[in-house]
Amino acid sequence: MKFIDEVKILVISGSGGNGCTSFRREKFVPRGGPDGGDGGNGGSVIIVADSQKNTLVDLFYKPQYRARRGQHGKGKNQHGKGAPDTEIHVPPGCIIFDAETGEQLVDLDHLGASWVAAKGGRGGRGNKRFLTNANKAPTRSDPGEEGTQRWLRVELKTLAEVGLLGFPSAGKSTLIAAISAARPKIADYPFTTLTPNLGTVNPEDEHSFVVADIPGIIEGASEGVGLGLRFLRHIERTRLLVHMLDLDPLNGRDPYDDFVKLNAELASYSEALAQRTQIVVANKIDMDETQTVLDELTEKLKQDGYKIFPISAEKKIGIDALLKEIDVRLKTLKDEPME
Repeated sequence: MKFIDEVKILVISGSGGNGCTSFRREKFVPRGGPDGGDGGNGGSVIIVADSQKNTLVDLFYKPQYRARRGQHGKGKNQHGKGAPDTEIHVPPGCIIFDAETGEQLVDLDHLGASWVAAKGGRGGRGNKRFLTNANKAPTRSDPGEEGTQRWLRVELKTLAEVGLLGFPSAGKSTLIAAISAARPKIADYPFTTLTPNLGTVNPEDEHSFVVADIPGIIEGASEGVGLGLRFLRHIERTRLLVHMLDLDPLNGRDPYDDFVKLNAELASYSEALAQRTQIVVANKIDMDETQTVLDELTEKLKQDGYKIFPISAEKKIGIDALLKEIDVRLKTLKDEPME
């Protein structure tokens, strides 16, 4: 499925039905009086956070949503039927903006959250509503209130407590496959992951939590280089970042240099994100000649105040210790809201 995390849509609510001007007409009933019914209310357009959705692809291919108008009132005091509301189902974590002004309108930050994007017009009053002692035969009735329309921009921010962070091919997809039921695409080349993957982790005797595997971020991502800028927002709501470093001595990269550069990208994008709690993971310890690289990395990060968790995501080495550390950190951060 194509991953879409930002769309522009048009929402149009239904107009109210017109009120009716009518007079009672029955044999042997002179001056029967007004009997015009009210018009029904128009349908509203409502956006709902739905757990069955994880992308905005439906909105991408259907960018316009229109609710029906209410039925008109009729004679014999028959009121028009109100129109049903039109619901737009989106993933939890969507933020809705006014497309013209850029103003944030609502944040659907939890399952079941809903918001009326365009309220339906009120039905008009029939002439019976205007009957008074002074006016026994009112000819006035109201038209239905017009519906409203507006352009909205819908932006998805993934809801996960833990974000897996790292350069391409660091092993994030392999790790999320090892610790959850998620099955992301895994291969030996950069940018295998082109969409955020979510996995629910259920460690023994620990609390479950949701992990987001974010597509690889490269230097310059905060300025729009590569895929990173598009996906940096998907870790903004996380409480904890797991920063994965690649120990493979054959890839020509310096894991400490990668650590510094990626954190610089976080700071350029958001200072709050740069201050997020991180657990540093050194991956691929099962490969030959990685011990020297690990020792050098451990010494450098120790000076920066970080403890390293060496693992092999592919061989599932060191995974239990990492999950316990994640659980401990999440418990200390549980009172901090995901932004």
